[in-house]
Amino acid sequence: MGNDDNRRRKSPCNCCLSVFKWIPVLFIFGVIAWSYYAYVVELCVLKTENGVAKIFLLFFYHIALILFLWSYWQTINTPVGRVPDQWRIPDEEVTQLFRADNQETQKRILNNFARNLPVTNRTINGSVRFCEKCKIIKPDRSHHCSVCSCCVLKMDHHCPWVNNCVNFSNYKFFVLFLGYALIYCLYVACTTLNDFIMFVQNENGLAVSAQGQPGGSGMGRFHILFLFFISIMFAISLVSLFGYHIYLVLVNRTTLEAFRAPIFRVGGPDKNGYNLGRFANFCEVFGDKWQYWFLPIFTSKGDGLYFVTSTDQFGNGNAQRYEAMGRTAAGAATSNRLDADHTDKLIDAIPLNNHQPHLELDNVQSSSNNHPLIPSSQVTVNIEQTADAAAAAAAGTTKTAPTLNNHVVDMIGDQVVPKDHFQLNGHPTAIADDRIV
Repeated sequence: MGNDDNRRRKSPCNCCLSVFKWIPVLFIFGVIAWSYYAYVVELCVLKTENGVAKIFLLFFYHIALILFLWSYWQTINTPVGRVPDQWRIPDEEVTQLFRADNQETQKRILNNFARNLPVTNRTINGSVRFCEKCKIIKPDRSHHCSVCSCCVLKMDHHCPWVNNCVNFSNYKFFVLFLGYALIYCLYVACTTLNDFIMFVQNENGLAVSAQGQPGGSGMGRFHILFLFFISIMFAISLVSLFGYHIYLVLVNRTTLEAFRAPIFRVGGPDKNGYNLGRFANFCEVFGDKWQYWFLPIFTSKGDGLYFVTSTDQFGNGNAQRYEAMGRTAAGAATSNRLDADHTDKLIDAIPLNNHQPHLELDNVQSSSNNHPLIPSSQVTVNIEQTADAAAAAAAGTTKTAPTLNNHVVDMIGDQVVPKDHFQLNGHPTAIADDRIV
């Protein structure tokens, strides 16, 4: 973060705002404390007379409560994953970036700085992702959080109920928190269901309790009744949220990526760009050691800066890939020359758009069905000596006529055009040697 962000965070208004941010967390802890009293004191101690049943109820209740609170605390207390300083652009380059006249100059500055960084994500215009507030190159899957005032690694979303960003460093804890909260609510609802049924069936339930029969005081019965309703309400909301995040884990996708697909340098937008298979996706979040899967202990794989993509895992295969010129084709090794290197070392390569052998012509503009008019500008092409061998069979004899001609070779489009017989709009055009640059 810059100095401006630090000053904003230390202002009195932001200090008051940071206090209000803890209100949802305090509300959750208040509900947990009240549910503990209602369940342990009113249900188990005062109402349940069977000692064995009381022990079983308290034992499993405390197991669910401990795992719930442990994962919740880890989600709240784990610091957000911040981008390291080596991703920060120096001040002089930031000044040049902001003073650049056009986007191409800005892209060149960003590409030059990110040449040795493991970035594969791009913006919609093909540029390296850059945060203007933090002055850093954004790693893959990272985003700037306006609440935390920093760029967060593998950001999923900012959750007000934990007053923290759900990100690479605490995503496992968050999923476990949702799961154990759901288990806690379902356990409480199931064990208080009998009291709820008795309350509904007996219209004089409060009077019966006041006469000393099992059920405790009238206020105690209301505690148990409200506990049942609240646990059911939270369980209904948690089951959809927990199920959705389990789905995201299995497809290796964040909430932000589910709404807006990441754009890759090779392949374009792809929601399944990080999908490695269900088990591999699960292990990326929960780790390889199964004994720690369901404990709120950090076991996620990686460092939050680099992520294996589906292309790295499975290769090109037969998957449909979107090439730079917009058409779809089966992913072959020769479909795109950048596919051969997935380490993003070629981020400053020339974009593969409108590839034709470009020559400097006087007062001539050429067009075709597939390409716009080629301006009469000076563009570098390569001249190389190529040997053409032609074989022809006639009357049972073979005659070879080797020829050596100069050809204009387009190294990007792989097109070879004879220098002395270049076709322009269907008509032969003579081109002098000094006009080929």
